[in-house]
Amino acid sequence: MNDLFSALLLGIIEGLTEFLPISSTGHLLIAQHWLGARSDLFNIAIQAGAILAVCLVYRERLWALATGWRDPVQRDYVFKLAGAFLVTAVFGLVVKLGGIELPDTVTPIAWALIVGGVAILLIERRVGADDPGHVAIAWKVAVVVGLAQVLAGVFPGTSRSAAAIFAALLVGVGTRAAATEFAFLVGIPTMFAATGYEVLRYILKGSGGEPLGDLAVAFVAATITGFLAVRWLLGWIKSHRFTPFAWYRIALGAALLLGLPAGS
Repeated sequence: MNDLFSALLLGIIEGLTEFLPISSTGHLLIAQHWLGARSDLFNIAIQAGAILAVCLVYRERLWALATGWRDPVQRDYVFKLAGAFLVTAVFGLVVKLGGIELPDTVTPIAWALIVGGVAILLIERRVGADDPGHVAIAWKVAVVVGLAQVLAGVFPGTSRSAAAIFAALLVGVGTRAAATEFAFLVGIPTMFAATGYEVLRYILKGSGGEPLGDLAVAFVAATITGFLAVRWLLGWIKSHRFTPFAWYRIALGAALLLGLPAGS
């Protein structure tokens, strides 16, 4: 398949799946099985597009947080975001240095999709309907969300956004919208840090280049589709639960286990 078209498809897949609770890693693995593996630099480019997308969606919220230091509510929210990120950074570094991470191969990703889908069903059943009276982010929420992001890094296929959203719901955030906003906002510095780490690795490794056109197309595709996916999800959760995503994860995980060679 034409490399430029392949780059376009992979950028679209990254944008669509990075913030939906369905695992971008699993979908990119499937896509690259058919389209061919890309370099570290390519993966950096599409992730950067996804980061830009969520920044654009939350541009007004980010500006309000950046300029609202005199407002104790805004200031407290920023501290909770920073706390969640620091938990992720510290424990994530420990995990990286300890080599505690499953490989990006079909079997562990498939099981992570299935287990994550079952977990979503159970958590949705437990939390029930939205409770607008409990949307404040407690320190407990910040710590648990930070740890959930580390867990998602250890088990590829878990989905960082899913882990963060459902951790927040599980420990007391009363609405899906509030949990999703916190998960997405804390994902911005988390993804920036992860992308920066990959950039450093790429520079030190000094290999695996990509045509500039492929990188540009993939980056733009990831940004546009990521923006549309996040906007759509924020509208969806105003009146729907995450249950359809759970069943989709379970079906995809089962299909991977049944349809691809064991151990791959």
